[in-house]
Amino acid sequence: MITQKMKYALKALLTLADEAAKDRPEALTIEEIAKRSGTPKRFLEHILLEVRNAGVIASIRGRSGGYSLIKKPSEISISELLRTIDGPIAPLPCLSRRAYQRCEDCADEATCRIRKVFAEVFWSYLVIIESLTLADMLRSDAGADQVLGLAE
Repeated sequence: MITQKMKYALKALLTLADEAAKDRPEALTIEEIAKRSGTPKRFLEHILLEVRNAGVIASIRGRSGGYSLIKKPSEISISELLRTIDGPIAPLPCLSRRAYQRCEDCADEATCRIRKVFAEVFWSYLVIIESLTLADMLRSDAGADQVLGLAE
């Protein structure tokens, strides 16, 4: 499950991507991003700072300043964004590739039935989530269903 913070980050990035797609894109202020995305302004400042530090957006100071995308939507990985905002995405610490930790109560990872079951589910999830980009989210609802294999 993604956090509310991640949902706000995605909404803000989708708003910035919509602006970037215009003929004459402008940097958007936090107030404008909040208004367009329906996201509370008080949370956006911290979230946008994290996303900026990850190299996805830039902040521009001054009268016509604000935030804008510095990567193409097709280059913005949803899984990397999830890790930036929410931290490790593995359901168990022993399954994480980037934040691996042995489970304290585990005697033997090789025979752990809990690990085996969750590993199968997690790897399936990873195949999908690591293939998604912000560009996939910009597609229409029907298009997103096709990307996720949900269309009939």
